Order: sequence, then C-alpha cells, then structure tokens
Amino acid sequence: MANKYFSFELIKEDKKTHARAGIFHTPHGDIETPIFMPVGTNSAVKMLTKHHLEETKAQIILSNSYHLFLHPGNKLIKEFGGLHKWMNWDKPILTDSGGFQVFSLAHLNNIKEDGVKFKEPKTGSEYYINPEISMEIQQDLGADIIMAFDQCAPYPCSYDDAVAAMERTHRWLERCFKAHTKENQALFPIVQGAFYDDLRKESAKVISSYEAQGYAIGGVSVGEPADLKNHLVELTAPLLPENKPRYLMGVGTPIDLLEGVKHGVDMFDCVLPTRNARHGSFFTYQGKKIIKNKEFETDSSPLDVNCDCYACQNHSKAYIRHLYRMGEANAAILLSIHNIRFLIKFIHEMRNAILQDSFEEFYNKYHNI
Repeated sequence: MANKYFSFELIKEDKKTHARAGIFHTPHGDIETPIFMPVGTNSAVKMLTKHHLEETKAQIILSNSYHLFLHPGNKLIKEFGGLHKWMNWDKPILTDSGGFQVFSLAHLNNIKEDGVKFKEPKTGSEYYINPEISMEIQQDLGADIIMAFDQCAPYPCSYDDAVAAMERTHRWLERCFKAHTKENQALFPIVQGAFYDDLRKESAKVISSYEAQGYAIGGVSVGEPADLKNHLVELTAPLLPENKPRYLMGVGTPIDLLEGVKHGVDMFDCVLPTRNARHGSFFTYQGKKIIKNKEFETDSSPLDVNCDCYACQNHSKAYIRHLYRMGEANAAILLSIHNIRFLIKFIHEMRNAILQDSFEEFYNKYHNI
C-alpha cells in the first residue's frame, strides 16, 4: 500500500556487492542513503548544539523514547508540538522504542507477555511499557520514523531463550501495528533471533510480511565478536525487502559502516562517536587515535588532514590535546564534532563510490581502517 508521506527510491546497486545508494523521502525532508544518524538520546546530541549538528551535515538524528518517557515525559513534549519543535530541529528524526534500554536492565525488569515492568536505575521508581504504550509514547513525540517494541536477547543466550525472545517480538510487532495510527510516522519492524542463523532467517521472513516503510536489524553489537556480527548482517540484510530502507541498529565504527553498506544496509546509528570523543579518541583514515598520547604534544596538523569539520579546519592536535589534558569541555566538543562529521563524510564517500561503480575499490582501500 502506497504511503503519501514516505517512499524509498533505489538509485544504484553495486554490481559486485550488495551495496546500494538511494533516497528515503520523509515528511521532514529527503535522506540520501546510505546514511549515519547521530544519536541524541535525551533530545540532544551530547556536546553539540543545533548549529554544530548542521555543520556536520547530519540529515537525520535519533532520540530515545524510553529516556524521554522518563524525563521530561512524552506528554510535555507533545504539548510543545512534538520533538521537532521541542528541539528546534526541522529535519527527520527517528525514535527508538526503548526496548533495548528496558531489556538491558535485566536485573531491574520483569518481562511478561503483556509488557515489561521496570525500575528506573537512578530513582528506583517503577514504570510499565508494553507495545501499545510504546506506540503512544512515540506518536506523542512525533518522530518521522518510530520503532517496534521488541525484546533483545543478550549475548550469549541459549537457543530456547532466543526463540522465546524472537517469538514475543513477533507477537508484540502485531500489537504495535494495531496501535500505530499515524500515517505520517513510519513504523519499522525489527529482526531478532539472537545469534542463530535459522532464527534470523525466520524473523526476517516474519517482519517482511508486514507492509512497512522500512525494516531494521536489531540484537547485534551487544558484546558478540566482530566476525559474528558481520556474519549476521551479511546473512540478514539481503533477506529484507529490496524496495525499502534497511536499518542496522546500534553500530557506529567506520568498519561497521563499511561492512554494513557492503551487505546492503542503508541506515546506521550509534552513540559511539560522541562517547569516544568524551574519552579522548577520534576517527581518522588511518584508524582510531587517542588525543592524550604523547605523539600529539607538538603536532600542528589537524585531527585528520582529509576532514572538513570545524575542529580540523581551525585547530591542531596539539591544541586539542592540551584542552583534553586540562579537562576543558571544548576538547570533548571539538572531538565530538569531528567524529560525527567524519562518519557522515565517510559514508557519503561510500555513496559516491557506489554511484561511480567503484565501491569495491573503496572497500579494499579502507577495510582495515
């Protein structure tokens, strides 16, 4: 069924891999894919203002409905006209359902078939979320893309536990679609199945049976080895509908993006760029570096000579190292600007390589980044 608010235009597919370039049309603007999406968990990307974000050329950002449900509350944000007005952000927004956050608090939650009762770690206050409540929260927030409420199995887990979490995810997905009422919000189902190939295949088949505007791969990057993560992405992504965007949740290193794009993923998100920045690490085309290292004490070059971000255009490694060692907040700000811009630029270069039939060469050049 056609949706007047959303459509995905597949422009080019690489002839030797599953890599693809497209445009995802949404109510708040077009998104050129593949794309990296910065995460603004509490309705703000850490260390960055709107101006900073715009300078990184972010096309879409994320917020988390679990955290916003707790503080300041989805009803308050609704009174302000939804997240776009609340944040003064006029481009697309995606909200995570909160499923991952709830289930990551295994010692504080009680999962039943109807939903999840959990305690907020900071206050000990009890809350309850189920598929219907998750849809209500996300519809109040008003993001362009909202996620189904799912159960993410831990790594490692038994086959029986993986089956139980996957089947509950599928039952909850049906309830999410019944509760989802806003045509101008795209509801993405999520593949689960833990680390078992047959379950991943089954889950991909089930969620693909729903007429959605996009589909997501969840339950990876939860502690498993990189080779297993890459295998699951390679297995799962091509099983999802070709005519809709595919979203790999929660991965955000340059190599993660490169591997994901190779296997046909269109959308990525992760808190890693800003988290790494706050701990003093930064991305470069020669791999990850640590700003506090002695080698940068007198280094007058930018964080990366190929980067066009504000930090690289205006400051040296030596200066940013000095700020970091002195505990100046500007160090984390500058490194955050750089890391986010680096990933957005890096994936945009992948897109150009796909369009120019040179993705394989790009992959071979940077697969050890």
